[in-house]
Amino acid sequence: MPDIVIMFFLLGVLAGLAKSDLKVPKAAYDTLSILLMLTLGLKGGLALHGQVSWHLLPEVITVILLGIAIPLLLYPLLRKFILLNAANSASIAAHYGSASAGTFAVALAFAEANNLTIAPQTTLYLVLLELPAIVVAILLYKKATGSTGGMKGIWHEALTSRGVVLLAGGVIIGYLYGPDASKDIAPLFLGAFKALLALFLLEMGVCASQHLHPFPKQHWRLISFALIAPFALAVIGIAAGIALGLPEGSTLILAALTASASYIAAPAAIQAAIKEADIGLAIFAALGVTFPLNVLVGIPVYYQMLTWISI
Repeated sequence: MPDIVIMFFLLGVLAGLAKSDLKVPKAAYDTLSILLMLTLGLKGGLALHGQVSWHLLPEVITVILLGIAIPLLLYPLLRKFILLNAANSASIAAHYGSASAGTFAVALAFAEANNLTIAPQTTLYLVLLELPAIVVAILLYKKATGSTGGMKGIWHEALTSRGVVLLAGGVIIGYLYGPDASKDIAPLFLGAFKALLALFLLEMGVCASQHLHPFPKQHWRLISFALIAPFALAVIGIAAGIALGLPEGSTLILAALTASASYIAAPAAIQAAIKEADIGLAIFAALGVTFPLNVLVGIPVYYQMLTWISI
């Protein structure tokens, strides 16, 4: 049986396809996403409390380099084989180079359910992948179109996006206060983690179903990319995790993140920076195809891949 939180995602998908009136109100969804990202940040910060050292530097640099390398790898593929224009190629490269907080949460729950060892700094991967991918993809677009300037605005948009502020802020607060000083808020954030994730996935299921009906057959190239790319990118994440000597749970989560695509931070940043990009197309690929693939099939497959490679 899959993890119980996955069933909430399936419930949302089925409700959406059946044209049910089920919908999480926008205010409630915004609250859920804020709580979930703060919880992820706090969990990482609390685990990091008293654990930070210079030994983390190679790991941090490697994850940042992954955030740079993935859009550089994907952009020419999207241009030449998926036949997208410069704006949409850069947009989708940014979404896939960046990472999904929802996928991270599901991978974290999967690793915990399977008693896999997770390094304290694992939550940092989510923040470290987010920024470089967005900035690199925008620079690729600017180079392709010959436009210049505006980098100050790009950095501001990337650094102040809701996801980055909440995740980074949660990590800092958790790290500074530690488990003892945060025990008064732990029941809300940490004790309710799986419940928050279940409700978040319910809404994600409803949203995903809206992109799947009617099924956009005309985008078959992009759909193929969104189905194949996660497995190739997961291999890169697994290889990086093994090279760094990360524990099994952290390697799995890194693989899930490299295989994921952002549908929260990246759309806001790209929409502001690349006006010509069709954000709906990127969200369709990220949320309508890759996110369901990862949470329903991908993460267990990546775990099997990791097991085979580690033997």
